[in-house]
Amino acid sequence: MRPGTDLDEHLSLLRRRWLLLVGCVVFGGTAGLALLRLTPPAYTATTQVLVMPVGPQEPGNQVTSRQRESLNLDTEAQIAQSAVVAARAARALGRGDVHPVEVAVPPNSAVLMISVTAPEPGTASAQSRAYAEAYLTNRRESAMTSMAEQQDAVLSKLKQVNAGIDHVIKQLGSLPKGGPEHAIATQRQGVLNRQAASLALKYDALRTIAVTPGSVISQAAPPEAPSSPRLPLYLGTGLMAGLLTGSAAAYLRDRFDRRLRTPADVERLTGLSVLGDLSSPREHGVLHDLACAVVSACPGKRLLVRALPADLYASSLAEPLAVSAPLIVLDGSDVRDLARADAAVLLVGLGRVTSEDVVAAARQLARHDVPVIGVVTATDAVPSFVPLLEPRPHTPLGKLVATGELEPSVSAETTPMKAIHHPRRPGTQT
Repeated sequence: MRPGTDLDEHLSLLRRRWLLLVGCVVFGGTAGLALLRLTPPAYTATTQVLVMPVGPQEPGNQVTSRQRESLNLDTEAQIAQSAVVAARAARALGRGDVHPVEVAVPPNSAVLMISVTAPEPGTASAQSRAYAEAYLTNRRESAMTSMAEQQDAVLSKLKQVNAGIDHVIKQLGSLPKGGPEHAIATQRQGVLNRQAASLALKYDALRTIAVTPGSVISQAAPPEAPSSPRLPLYLGTGLMAGLLTGSAAAYLRDRFDRRLRTPADVERLTGLSVLGDLSSPREHGVLHDLACAVVSACPGKRLLVRALPADLYASSLAEPLAVSAPLIVLDGSDVRDLARADAAVLLVGLGRVTSEDVVAAARQLARHDVPVIGVVTATDAVPSFVPLLEPRPHTPLGKLVATGELEPSVSAETTPMKAIHHPRRPGTQT
């Protein structure tokens, strides 16, 4: 296609190659259905888990329009898909491995959607539940370990503070009352006492916190219908792939196929105007209109008729077409025809020549200053308006298309066009 072509030209191209386009679309749809039948079914089961905070050690989450909970559920989703949780679920099921899990987080919720896809419904539901239980167990153990570490840290700090208090008390016993050293030691003792009280309260709070990692709010049930393959997905993908492939193939075919199959192809690929088309059943008056167009377009009296291919009209008779105009037909059999011709008409057999053949013929005529006034298209069947061109002296067009012979004494250069009647073919009525 030329740069800058509009939508109409693209649609026209697809209309010309509609058979190729439809074939690719049908093939793509059939391939999608075949792939649908060959793909084994898969079942997806989902367990819903409500995640709850497990203590003050829980990392805070920035509240956004998507996530309004204090928990960072995106992090929890990654933990649920971790290898640690998968190994724990496999041990719970007594299997060596489990199918991969997918975890989704609905917006504005504290719920994890734990899904497993497997070839059997029971396997999918069992593994989904195992993943959920393994995640909650892992979360509980992680929370307990973290809280134990915090308790140990607070207890160690409390022991250090108590040791400092004991050291200060011993110093107070040896310092004289009312002195500055005694006042400083007394102040330090008060600070240590307050620190010890605060650490004691924090330690008691850590020991009394209940660890609630979450709960299963919806157990996975064996699915009744497979989640894949899906008919709309496979069929739609096949049809779309066929449409794209067919469009590309149509463009490539139209670009590299230069064979002329319709009159529109002649005008589109060669730039020559089509004076008449005799490849389809003729309507009343079409031959007369064609003769008028040829006579009006010819700038002189000598018209060179060139057939492409050369053997297009090698046999069969033609029906005479009456035209009252002094027009001489030159068939190229005489070596002087090319020099004497005032104009030329190309008789193109549709489906038998390419645009390069027509352009080459028009270019060869242009080199001899013979303009091509137009093209007449036909199929490989001989049109009734075309005369039987035989190697003989110049035949007058008496009727744009006549098959009679002139008397040897009559000059083809000066004989006006007059009707030459032929005997009717067998089977025709008078």
